Amino acid sequence: MTEQSMATMIVAERLVDAPAAVIFELIADPSQQPRWDGNDNLAEAPAAQRVTKVGDVFVMHNTSGKTKENHVTVFDEGRAIAWKTADAGTTPPGHQWGWELEESDDGTLVRHTYDFSALTDPQRLERARRMSPTNLMASIQRLAALAEGEARR
Repeated sequence: MTEQSMATMIVAERLVDAPAAVIFELIADPSQQPRWDGNDNLAEAPAAQRVTKVGDVFVMHNTSGKTKENHVTVFDEGRAIAWKTADAGTTPPGHQWGWELEESDDGTLVRHTYDFSALTDPQRLERARRMSPTNLMASIQRLAALAEGEARR
């Protein structure tokens, strides 16, 4: 298990005892995300929004009642996905959530990143600086529990 924090990029990673395909499906299907969100701020996402390519936009409803649009910026089926979040109807302000999966004989290394290097909004920047590797690891831990459970079926 590794946790690391850099100036504008926060990273956490862990080896998960499940195939990359199982883990990736939980990430790429937005309706699954509230099940593993370690920040406990995702309420629900409408079904049938499975991400398939860069440029896709999926909608998420937060526990605060806000609707977010997530603009997919990286997509490599089974290996990598990232998105920039924005309030509904607005341009993403520059922060990006990312996931990378590296499968091996020992399991799948899951790396979760939060990159706010392009964020310019002072109010959001203050909040972004409070994000920690521990926050990211909470999502990885929950994701791992779900994926490992599904892999055992």
